[in-house]
Amino acid sequence: MTAAVYVVSIDPQASTVWWANRITDLPFDFSQEHETPENLKILKDTGAKVHVIANQKGGVGKTTTTLNLGAVVADVLKGTESLLHVFIDTPGSLQDENLLLEALKYAHDVIVPVPPEGLAFDPTARTIQKVIEPSGLPFTVVVNNWDPRDGTADLVDTEQYIDAQGWPRARTVIRRYKVHTRASVEGKVVTQYPKNRVAMEAREDFFRLAIELGYGGGA
Repeated sequence: MTAAVYVVSIDPQASTVWWANRITDLPFDFSQEHETPENLKILKDTGAKVHVIANQKGGVGKTTTTLNLGAVVADVLKGTESLLHVFIDTPGSLQDENLLLEALKYAHDVIVPVPPEGLAFDPTARTIQKVIEPSGLPFTVVVNNWDPRDGTADLVDTEQYIDAQGWPRARTVIRRYKVHTRASVEGKVVTQYPKNRVAMEAREDFFRLAIELGYGGGA
């Protein structure tokens, strides 16, 4: 049976594949293609919507965003027997820009995670202005890894910065939870977290983002 969701990593660091290999019941199909990016060409013939998660700054949460969005979309589309959505995790470095450019050839849109930290602003701007905007693809900037315990000042500053650049910004903010940081070690994605209040809130962020981005179906 073909899964409704396919997750691909083209990041040479292979953090996605390390995480995915630890998951006992992977809810989507998965492959690592950083050494064979030419394999991405087959995505053109699948009819699926291809979503690239990109930011050339490392540590902004691309892998967490890729796997958890893939998980919640797979959960929504459970029982579907055709491939509808592909999520591609990309490198967080300028040195591997050729891999990102290859993924963008087959993408329908781009998700740009950015944490509420001033140090992330310039690398994010470079990624958008030098790579994503020239591709002509629609993109959405997602504020990621915001800790509500820190107050709203950094969040507001980040949202104002994004808006000042004229970039499309998701209304959904992905909050920081320890359950997210433990997930890779425990071999879980967000739909497999324990059933408690914190885990439910953590899941809710990704479900809300998927709904906001329109990732519940094929069209």
